[in-house]
Amino acid sequence: MDMRAVDRSSRFAERVAKMLERVESRPAVSATEREAAYRLRYDAYLRRNLLTPRVDEMLYDERYDPIPSALTTVTYIDGELASTVRVHVVAAPQTVSPANDVFPEVLHPLLSSRRVVVEPSRLAASAEMAAKFPELPYFALRPPWMAAQHFNADFIVLSCASGHEGFYRRVCGHETWSGPRDYPQVSAKVVCMGLDFAAGRDRVEARYPSYRSAPSEREALFAGFAVSLAGERNPADAQGERVGA
Repeated sequence: MDMRAVDRSSRFAERVAKMLERVESRPAVSATEREAAYRLRYDAYLRRNLLTPRVDEMLYDERYDPIPSALTTVTYIDGELASTVRVHVVAAPQTVSPANDVFPEVLHPLLSSRRVVVEPSRLAASAEMAAKFPELPYFALRPPWMAAQHFNADFIVLSCASGHEGFYRRVCGHETWSGPRDYPQVSAKVVCMGLDFAAGRDRVEARYPSYRSAPSEREALFAGFAVSLAGERNPADAQGERVGA
């Protein structure tokens, strides 16, 4: 093992954790914040040649953005919009989500067994902020990680552009669960990646302390969202309980 590489990784993780006081994640509630999130998605996807130019310069999903089991979040660094990610909490086979549509043979067996899945989608970051803050990818993914804890999720499942699995595998230990498929509104093929959250949480948070969060922080981010999910699985009733146990 290259101890110098381990030391560099450890120092980077500590720097990310120390930056948290400058970072704020919140739900995109206002029309202004939602539009900013859709424009940031568009800019990021267009920059990566994942979609064709559009007149409105926004990436909005009519099937996924307005539904009660999905929440668009925005993350700021020093008060400036840095990233956005949509968080889905999928608790039943009939719950609408991108991964449930694209990879039904992967998700349906989990959901039929009463497993709860948190799915991040439409992750996007500001090019300017990403260049300024190499720590940004770790902050951008905190909302779905926090959601997994808040909603007592069994798995975090995501759709990843083919060939870009390395980050998720290296940082969180995601495994590739499928071959490449088409994905709504983008030109790239994606694969399904999954993480057993209960098995991986302590390991990831020990290596990257920035993924830790206080109950008050999670409550502030997801309080209104939790009410909309009560019909499927009320997180207030699930504290300390493993689904399917």
